[in-house]
Amino acid sequence: MSRIGKRVLTIPENVSVNVSENTVTVKGPKGELSLELVKNISVEVKDNTVTVTPLKVTKFLEAMHGTTNANINNMLIGVSEGYKKGLEIVGVGYKFAVSGNKLTISAGYSHPVIMEIPSGITVKGISNTEIELESIDKEKLGEFAANIRKVRPPEPYKGKGIKYKGEQIRRKEGKKASK
Repeated sequence: MSRIGKRVLTIPENVSVNVSENTVTVKGPKGELSLELVKNISVEVKDNTVTVTPLKVTKFLEAMHGTTNANINNMLIGVSEGYKKGLEIVGVGYKFAVSGNKLTISAGYSHPVIMEIPSGITVKGISNTEIELESIDKEKLGEFAANIRKVRPPEPYKGKGIKYKGEQIRRKEGKKASK
């Protein structure tokens, strides 16, 4: 059995968890999230705690046992505190611009890259080179941040590109002049 799956989750204050058939719904001060459960995995809510148990023992269900527990934990944190992810862009002329539900990225291409901001995610421009993404859904936030980073991943020679805040880019030494 999964060690993460065996973990008993405590429900924070002002958060309610409802289990109906094969759906878990978590409501909190920041919003509401729901998760579709896999067959043969049961979720119990007792005395401000949530426990996840597999009904059968198969390799797939053992994997989904821990995954379901982690997803419910992410939902509990999301509706009570929320998630934030910072991105910064490095390079001459590289910049972010947020307007409405569009994010415009100038990353050295012949055209600016315009991305639609998904619902449930707020993008705040700290400066021309930094943005902060906020959401209650950790999965959706991580996917959108990865898609932004994919526009121009950081390169190891000059360090130019889009990187997560605090990310360390392994730098390589360039060509040496021959003697």
